Amino acid sequence: MKTLILSAIAATALAGGVAHAEDFSPNAKGDFIVHARITQVAPDKDAAILTAAGAATGLKAHVKDDIKPTLGFTYFLTDKVAVEAILGTTEHDIRAQGGTTDVLVHKTWVLPPVVTLQYHPLPAARVSPYVGAGINYMLFYSSKDKNGFTVKVDDGFGYALQAGVNVKLKDNWLLNADIKKVYFSTDAKINGGALKAKVDLDPLVSSVGFSRKF
Repeated sequence: MKTLILSAIAATALAGGVAHAEDFSPNAKGDFIVHARITQVAPDKDAAILTAAGAATGLKAHVKDDIKPTLGFTYFLTDKVAVEAILGTTEHDIRAQGGTTDVLVHKTWVLPPVVTLQYHPLPAARVSPYVGAGINYMLFYSSKDKNGFTVKVDDGFGYALQAGVNVKLKDNWLLNADIKKVYFSTDAKINGGALKAKVDLDPLVSSVGFSRKF
């Protein structure tokens, strides 16, 4: 996914370098951009599964990556400052792994809306990078227990850091590549609390797609 993002940026930036300046417009206060992206949500690491008393079981909870289409909406408060909200949902398998054990215990959908405040230092450039920071809320829904296990994962708030780039094309179209690091921890209870895990999901949210400015 990272390779796809970098390749897309490089190819479009190269093409944009030979275009005329009048083919695109600079960022301006009041601009509204809609992003249609392909997004990968990749949780950071596994979490140790413990007994209710806190003893190690030798197992870890592994949350699988997922790729889905997402939408993003950016509104420019000034030519350099914007607010973005993203909307999308992904489905993740949760597996208990360790030694010779590798069993699916839960499947869940997650709705992780993220709202960030962005800074665009080069509003008049064709290749316009940005950075941002904001908050998110992780909402787990349509969950299904598997293989005789019951799993409860808590919803909650987190925060996010962001970096990205808009490559301005003709007729108010853009190519967008975006990476967010979302920091979020949750408690998972297995079999009514007989087992538990403190899961630092901290997913890397990587996106690439086309956008339209209005």
